[in-house]
Order: sequence, then structure tokens, then C-alpha cells
Amino acid sequence: MKNTFLLLVALSFFSCKENVKEKLSANAEVAKSIKVKQSKTEITFPSKDGLLITADVYKIDDKPISILLCHQAGFSRGEYKDTALKLNKMGFSVMAIDQRSGKIANDIENETAKRASAKGLAITYLDAKQDIEAAIDYVYKNNNNQGFMLVGSSYSATLSLLIASENDKIKSVAAFSPGEYFKGINIQESIKDLKKPTFVTASKKETPALEVLVSRIKNENLTVYKPQEEGIHGSRALWKTTSGTVNYWNAFSAFLESK
Repeated sequence: MKNTFLLLVALSFFSCKENVKEKLSANAEVAKSIKVKQSKTEITFPSKDGLLITADVYKIDDKPISILLCHQAGFSRGEYKDTALKLNKMGFSVMAIDQRSGKIANDIENETAKRASAKGLAITYLDAKQDIEAAIDYVYKNNNNQGFMLVGSSYSATLSLLIASENDKIKSVAAFSPGEYFKGINIQESIKDLKKPTFVTASKKETPALEVLVSRIKNENLTVYKPQEEGIHGSRALWKTTSGTVNYWNAFSAFLESK
């Protein structure tokens, strides 16, 4: 009888212990959901020439936007559909824009490009520079004049390096597969005085050209990530479908955390 009583007490104790664990776990999840509020909002604002730019804002709580994301050729803000959410999990509020030079990515159409084409506006890579500059002004104004990071992919990576070298609203820059893409502009020469924290990377095949591109930058804050895997062109390096994406993320995350 005594043994039966002790067994019942023990079972009751472990049952209560498990219930406490479950409650603590549930409370932790509730607390976590209360602590961090993630939201996605589609907005529009005018470019330098008045063309409406479409952007997606991915916010964490009431944190100001600290990263502006620009897509590659033929793409849209959808290039960062998953990347933005991962950056949210790291604690960053971000904004991804549609530049007028692009089309579609991850089933998200480039609304800015559609408007530009309908108006008969030029949609070259360099024409998109004003869109990035307008987005910078928008974010800066809504951030109480706080500087932030600019991220570019392919042609917009090159534009990001150019803009970062001359725009004080940008405090750091990350460029995925920048290159000498513009006729009449020597990018290597144009960015040689870039002093801000800078992260550059590309596919393994593109890396030699990338090293030449940034070779004149005398910047102790310059980080060049050279993948061992084949990798891929542009910020698709951060997509989970890309070979070596974990290492790209590790390098990029280390850069983000150092800022």
C-alpha cells in the first residue's frame, strides 16, 4: 500500500513537472510573439522625376528601416522576398524597392518598371540610379535623418557602390556581383575613395574580376567574401536554393553584426 502511494506521488510530481514545462514553453512563445512584431507593407513614393516607385517595407516592432535592398537586372523587389524575412529575424527592419529597370522575381512584378514603360521613360541601368537615390531620401527622412545600409545586386550593386561613395546618408554598403557595367564610367576609378564599411561578393567565377574592381579601395573596413563553392550572380547568393548559401550568409551576417 505504501509503495503504491509513493508511486502515485512520483507520477503526480512528474506530471506536474511536465505541465510546468509545457506552460513555460507556451509562455515563452507568447512572450516571443509579443516582443517581436513583424509586418509587411507595400508603399509608393515618387522618384526624382516624379515616377512612382513601389516598395515593400518589412518592419520589426517600431524599429526604423536600417537596410535598403535593390534588385538585379530583369528582377523586382521580389528578389528579397525571403531574404527580407531572414533579415527581420536578425532584428533588422528593411525596405525592398522596384527600380525602373527590371521585370519580375518570385512571382512579384516590377510595378515601377511597368509605370516607366507606360510613360515611355528610359529604363536603362543608369536611369534607375535616381530611383535608388529617391528611396534613400525617403528612408532617411522617415528615419529621423539616421544613416543606414544600402544593398545592391548586379547592376544595382555597382550603383550602390557609386552612391555610397558620394552620399552621406549611406553609412555602409553591401554589393553582390558589382561590375564594370556602364559605358563611359570607370567604376574602379570612381569608387577608389570609398571609405565606408563595405561588403562585396560574387560567384566563384566572377571573383577575380571583383577583386580587380575593388583593388584601388584603401579601406580597412572592406570585406571581400570569396566563395569556395560555385555560388551565383547577385543577391540570389542568399537564396536557400543556391549552392554555398550558408557560407554567403555567414559572411554577410558577420558584416552586419560588426556594424
